[in-house]
Amino acid sequence: MREAHPRERAVGIDDYVSDDDGVGGRLRAENDHFRVVERERFESNPVDAPTGDYPYLVVRATLRGWDTNDFVRRLSNELGMSRGRVSWAGTKDKRAVSTQLFTLQGVSPDDLPSLSRADLEIVGRAGRAIQFGDLLGNEFEIVVSEPDDSTAADRVTDELRAFGDGRVAVPNFFGQQRFGSIRPVTHEVGLDIVRGDWEGAVRTYVGNPHPDERQETREARELVEDGVAWADALQAFPGGLRFERSMLHTLVENGGEEPADFREAIETLPENLQRLFVHAAQSYAFNRMLSRRLERGLPFTRPVAGDVVCFADADAPEEFPLPDVAREQRVTESRVDTVARHCERGRAFVTAPLVGTETELADGEQGEIEREVLSELSLTGADFDLPGEFHSEGTRRALLVRTALDVAREPLNFSFSLPKGSYATVLLREYLKVDPVELG
Repeated sequence: MREAHPRERAVGIDDYVSDDDGVGGRLRAENDHFRVVERERFESNPVDAPTGDYPYLVVRATLRGWDTNDFVRRLSNELGMSRGRVSWAGTKDKRAVSTQLFTLQGVSPDDLPSLSRADLEIVGRAGRAIQFGDLLGNEFEIVVSEPDDSTAADRVTDELRAFGDGRVAVPNFFGQQRFGSIRPVTHEVGLDIVRGDWEGAVRTYVGNPHPDERQETREARELVEDGVAWADALQAFPGGLRFERSMLHTLVENGGEEPADFREAIETLPENLQRLFVHAAQSYAFNRMLSRRLERGLPFTRPVAGDVVCFADADAPEEFPLPDVAREQRVTESRVDTVARHCERGRAFVTAPLVGTETELADGEQGEIEREVLSELSLTGADFDLPGEFHSEGTRRALLVRTALDVAREPLNFSFSLPKGSYATVLLREYLKVDPVELG
């Protein structure tokens, strides 16, 4: 195996599956070089349906150069309502052209504002808000700019097909975006929270300068590292770092000395970001478990004794296969071959845990891996018995993600679909073999 880039190793991704040097190049040179269309399982009614029964306006938005959270903030401000009345299924990155559904509570079609770089199409009305559970997956069209060797795409594809027993497949790692592409600290904040170190979580997020940040930002974070008064740190932070400034403002108001002060500072952040910290800690442990399995040479396409598999969601379409985490089974020695056939036919998935309060670890060699990783991180499932948005019961996630991939040239272009929760950049990192910053 080929060793991963140091930034990837910092988030638990230790190796590549493919040994080829790859095509090189970079992604997202322009927004329309990274196109993603969300596919949801969400029913809507005609737009003239009675608002009493169907209070949510359903809108399909195509956004160019908008981060989902920034778009929602701007949209809710234009509508004069709280962010909590806008819902969506999946969060998309800024440097892309993305198409996805939103539901707007108590909004009429005539209220919709005109926003730059956003095309809003009224789909209908719904009786409830759209949620993450409504997301099936995403369809991608991605252009690689300035590749060094386009012909390497064929060689990498062959290696990934061998890994996936005939279909293009990669380990289902959480991508760099989960942790922060420039400054990957989200999981470190989450680990501090899970360990009950609220002050450490704040200092990790607000301090902790990274060499790739702007000088003004680095200098402000260095003040936090040096232990200056919170008011002085607040004055130094650039206006664009609104989350950090919000946390610092809370510390100035409350004194910033007691654990409760630091917890309140974290809780000034949007609820989805609060959850993301803990999810990133779980994701980091998951990545390390997959890396360890890969290093040991254990299969990803089929189980070994002791593995925990989840059977397929019978309602998911064929192009977006999903595990049903409520239907899991521990694989005994006598059932390895039987369950392997289910996995070959897409009826079951070998899994690893996103550890939480309800997590039961695997047996056998995979169980050894899971216990080793959690011991190294000083984590247990009970640590996730946390207040509010930080609590997590845990779940399971497939080890492997497969896709039907089309590759075109001039320009080098990849078209594929992935089920929800899987990252396009985790597939494309195998092809480009570059610093993950170049993956966006």
